[in-house]
Amino acid sequence: MMPPSPATGPAAPKAISYPAVNARTWTLPNGLGLIVQEDHSAPVASVQAWIETGSIHEGQHLGAGLSHLLEHMLFKGTPTRGASAFAQSIQDAGGYINAYTSFERTVYWIDIPAKGVPVALDLLSDAVMNSTLPVEEYIKEQEVIRREFAMGMDDPDRMSSQALFATAFYEHPCRHPIIGYLDVFNALQRDEVMAYYKSRYVPNNMFFVVVGDVNADEVHAKLAELFAPHPRRGLPSTYIPTEPPQLGKRVSHTEFPTELTRLHLAWHIPPTSHPDIPALDVAAVVLGSGRSSHLYKSLREDLAIVHSADAWCYALMHGGLFGVDAVLDPGKREQVEREVLALLDQLRVSGVTAQELTKAKKASLSHQLQSVTTMRGRAADLGSNWLIARNLDFSRDYLDAIQRVTSEDIQRVLATYIVDRNMSLVSLNPPGSLAAAKAADAAISAGEIQKFELSNGLRLLVREDHRLPLVSFNASFKAGLLAETAANNGLTRLLSKVILKGTKTRTAGQIADEIEDMGGVIGSDAGNNSVNVSARVMQPDFRAGLEIFADILCHATMPEKAVSREKEAQLAAIKSEEEEMTVVARNLLREELFGAHPYGLRASGTPESVASLTPDVLRAFRDRHIVARNGVLSIFGDVQAEEVRKAVEELFASLPAGEPALVSVAEPPRLAASREVEEIKDKEQAVLMVGFPGTDLFDDDNAALEIIDEACSDLGSRLFLRIREEMGLAYFVGSSQMSGLARGMFGFYLGTDPTKLADVKAALNEEIAKLAELGLAPEELARAKEKYIGQQEIRNQSNQAFAFQAALNELYGLGHSYHLEQRRQIEALTVEQVQAIARKYFTQPAITAIVRPKE
Repeated sequence: MMPPSPATGPAAPKAISYPAVNARTWTLPNGLGLIVQEDHSAPVASVQAWIETGSIHEGQHLGAGLSHLLEHMLFKGTPTRGASAFAQSIQDAGGYINAYTSFERTVYWIDIPAKGVPVALDLLSDAVMNSTLPVEEYIKEQEVIRREFAMGMDDPDRMSSQALFATAFYEHPCRHPIIGYLDVFNALQRDEVMAYYKSRYVPNNMFFVVVGDVNADEVHAKLAELFAPHPRRGLPSTYIPTEPPQLGKRVSHTEFPTELTRLHLAWHIPPTSHPDIPALDVAAVVLGSGRSSHLYKSLREDLAIVHSADAWCYALMHGGLFGVDAVLDPGKREQVEREVLALLDQLRVSGVTAQELTKAKKASLSHQLQSVTTMRGRAADLGSNWLIARNLDFSRDYLDAIQRVTSEDIQRVLATYIVDRNMSLVSLNPPGSLAAAKAADAAISAGEIQKFELSNGLRLLVREDHRLPLVSFNASFKAGLLAETAANNGLTRLLSKVILKGTKTRTAGQIADEIEDMGGVIGSDAGNNSVNVSARVMQPDFRAGLEIFADILCHATMPEKAVSREKEAQLAAIKSEEEEMTVVARNLLREELFGAHPYGLRASGTPESVASLTPDVLRAFRDRHIVARNGVLSIFGDVQAEEVRKAVEELFASLPAGEPALVSVAEPPRLAASREVEEIKDKEQAVLMVGFPGTDLFDDDNAALEIIDEACSDLGSRLFLRIREEMGLAYFVGSSQMSGLARGMFGFYLGTDPTKLADVKAALNEEIAKLAELGLAPEELARAKEKYIGQQEIRNQSNQAFAFQAALNELYGLGHSYHLEQRRQIEALTVEQVQAIARKYFTQPAITAIVRPKE
């Protein structure tokens, strides 16, 4: 468990109790477990199958990635269903299917409108018990996973994480990557995978979790019927060796094609069930979670020696790690290591303050409450509780244990576990930096949305939702790339970060402290057409949280020191983006398609444009755009609408009225002819994107393009079935629809083996041509409609996501209830209309952007 971040000095909050678990459990005669929690607050459900097997259970095949391969293969066919039937059936019902594999489990889940729960149960039951692992599908999926290996080998974060576990563990099987090793994977035979599947996927080694708008008895009866043909089977025991005590510091420094150093310090800790884990969790929160943490304030803000740093506590059923991560410039690695150890020594000797304890405990409760705002989140929580402890109240019990942690407990666990002989020190560094460093060393039901307009012109949206004691704030203002030029590109992104760095009466540290004292979070971001600030607090802290939120928006000072720090971080992010193949390809595509139009600019800016930005420039931009008549504030959650209106009217009275921005926007230039551009990167994979001029948010064509995007992006799409499944050449393939206040674009993309780029490009262009000629088949259109609407309902369970989307719709002039109008448009679409739109847009000139290695 990894609780979120703390802060200092709050007033004692009104007591909040963690919602009771009113789930029911069954064990079928064959040993299959079932957990059902009825929740009728939204017409959706999450159906999950938990297999109590992960990468540590692979026995003689450790390092082959058997569990992960099975996750990929499970829906490739049964005696009664073909390879694409699973995804198509779920999408026909408006649902979404996915899975993940960890060290200790494999979980398959389907989020679906409630009426589709019987379908989800049938499909999951069929897959987990009857998969045939067809030979032809096995061969194709091997190639897909090889592409996943290549992606991992290109990812510095993944490679550094694998290096940490390989260094810290010598005996325990979590020293091996969950995906395995490529050479061991290549030697794996299908018969070995089938044998592993038959031995581990047995009813008495799995359980189902269903949460949502269901009848528990009906779910029980349905699952009992589906599993009646499957008896209990003998489960071979798997030896999981205990990691022996570490008797000395372990160090591993390696080089990798990257520009920034990833540093990890980690120490072994006991299993999840050990009574010391809550104190270690609290220690991690105080040390390194949030802007008020010791690591953030010391290393990032005061010393400016890291771009990011955090602490974590990762407890497994057989042991785990307590760790600190940091991203930094390579020349500062040793200084960062010294400072981290000094901060730990300080906590070990002095303990933590009463305020820090209070904020950490409150943050833990807030984090856990946020994790169960959706059906999927509650099902995942119940499943984890059952897997770990066979106790559905484990989360509640754990939070109770957190509340009992004292400063002395933290001192004791740090003195016990966070010691030099138990430490592993691992870093991933830019090429040549190690040699340079060595030389240097030598040197419940929710209400409708209500709209108010305040006296200064600020629009306020309020939605009462009393299911959980949480409140989400979102403020959106028209700005973004559309308000930028090549000279000041990155200005909105920088503003979104610096606006949190101090007001006339609060420093950045005080803002972080006060928000996190409440167990709250605050964040900000910028997009193509807007800049957004958001926050979440628990209900008793609504007024205090809103005061801070208003202070930031009305009185931000953007001090020079903070601007300088955030510019450094943004410049580091720009460097990091150059390592992400899909980002490089997207940037290349947009630059070519939009030309000098602002949509052709990069979200984070360029090194030159960001370096030129000053506090005065930021303040002038803020004064033009962060004004009442140019913004929308949405507050969704456990509130009373009239009380919210009065509080906002009072606290936002000092926000200048200003004038709306981006009232009229320039359109991108027309593309005269198709052309192809490419960029060479020192990576192992290739990314291909094809982009066509698109539409804006207000065009009647937008709904059809959204549905075409949905149909081309799911696991049953023609692109997926042809290029990934039949040809087996692409790890990922799909489409992307971008629309805004100005005309956007529609893009197709894929990642592939560079040696097969020509074949894949031909196949993609052929599929686009078919789409332009024929549009979508009736069954494709129906499936895309169901999925689009189903996903909208699933997404809008979260007040934070719903508040954000409603604010943007209102801000752009679509109206806060546009999601309802959009649904009506989607439902009314015909095959003929979609065909006409596909022909209109996909016969235009297009840009093909390729990012690949050298020949």
